[in-house]
Amino acid sequence: MFEGLWTLENLIALITLAGLEIVLGIDNIVFVVVVTNKLPQAVRDTARRLGIGLAMITRIVLLLAISAIMGLTAPLFTLFGHVVSGRDVVLLTGGLFLLAKATHEIHDKLEGPPTGEGSARAVHSYAGAIFQIVLLDMVFSLDSVITAVGMAQHLTVMIAAIVIAVGVMLLFAGPVSEFVSDHPTVQMLAFSFLLLVGIFLMAEGMHKHIDRGYIYFAMAFSLFVEFMNLKVRKRGKPAAS
Repeated sequence: MFEGLWTLENLIALITLAGLEIVLGIDNIVFVVVVTNKLPQAVRDTARRLGIGLAMITRIVLLLAISAIMGLTAPLFTLFGHVVSGRDVVLLTGGLFLLAKATHEIHDKLEGPPTGEGSARAVHSYAGAIFQIVLLDMVFSLDSVITAVGMAQHLTVMIAAIVIAVGVMLLFAGPVSEFVSDHPTVQMLAFSFLLLVGIFLMAEGMHKHIDRGYIYFAMAFSLFVEFMNLKVRKRGKPAAS
């Protein structure tokens, strides 16, 4: 079964595909951090691991059902002269969800939840957080799964690349979450990133291609500016006596 699997060509495909999955997983990490930071401190780590672990299983299932995934690119109907496929519907729905989610989170951060709702919402948020992570990962995974099939010929190589990428996500999700929790301005940046990704998904769903490099450059530049601001503010603080 594994004879001739680990050739130089497959090894290069694995490294390239794993790197691609890691890069494409940046928006996943941001979403996971935003969602789990709404949970009580005691269950955040467990929720992150469970959500990302289930998301990995979801990606593998999508790979196993790749014929159905590829079928999503077939036209469903025509709207205002534009051909709409199942993939477009999924991307548009995911983009709208991210826009609504980010807007809601920004509102809660600036205005605060309505009086009396804080404790009631926390009780039901754990299962909701896991569901949101898995659901959005399916949207994020569509293009990466299709790309994986185009780059690698063996299913084992594709699954190995996904496992490596998820391992990196698990490694960095915790430190990123702690950093975001400690800095409110970085939290607002994370919400803004979700808005940006939501717009990107909607544009893709409407066949308006935007190079992901522009999205990641905007994120990296914004984080760089914020790190400079944090450093300046830290220097400006008076030393503790």
